[in-house]
Amino acid sequence: MNEHLENLKEIRTLMERSSKFLSLSGLSGISAGIIALVGAFMVYSKKVEITGNSNPQGILDAANLEGDFKLYVFKIALFTLLGALIGGIYFTIRKAKRSNEKVWNNLSKKLLINLTIPLIAGAIYSLALVQQNNMWMAASSTLIFYGLALIFASNYTVRDVFSLGLCEIALGLLSIFFTGYTFLFWVIGFGLLHILYGGLMYFKYDK
Repeated sequence: MNEHLENLKEIRTLMERSSKFLSLSGLSGISAGIIALVGAFMVYSKKVEITGNSNPQGILDAANLEGDFKLYVFKIALFTLLGALIGGIYFTIRKAKRSNEKVWNNLSKKLLINLTIPLIAGAIYSLALVQQNNMWMAASSTLIFYGLALIFASNYTVRDVFSLGLCEIALGLLSIFFTGYTFLFWVIGFGLLHILYGGLMYFKYDK
């Protein structure tokens, strides 16, 4: 009986490997979350330095995003994105090498396509909002489009990604109604949730 169960487990594992990209590392999520928290802290510190107000409410409101501070927020967001991408690629390649798997194959291509289409659409939409001086809505939309990207990508990787996507969308929608607290929702979504998700993924799949 035990032998049959072991055989079934092996068959299931083989089927999963042939239909899912399993080289995503939990460390990618942890690194992305830490980078997001560092970026958020830099923005918050700059806001306190300029205004002398330590209240995190309304950091992304139009009235607080004049001149150099708006450019500073944009630069931090860009460097945060680049840092998260570099960390994600590094840890994914490292895990693939340890598992003797190819990083670039049909599954990773499908995963990348499903991930990038919503992200590109979201980036264009968010940039349009920024141009209209609506930074807080742009931040909310990044959470929503990122969540959609994760849901689409979850068809080609572990299903835990689907749950993370739902959480990101929920935070993005909530941030629309709780105006003034968008920055905090962004910190939770891209910072804390990534670290929590990455830790769970690491102990579940990487160990």
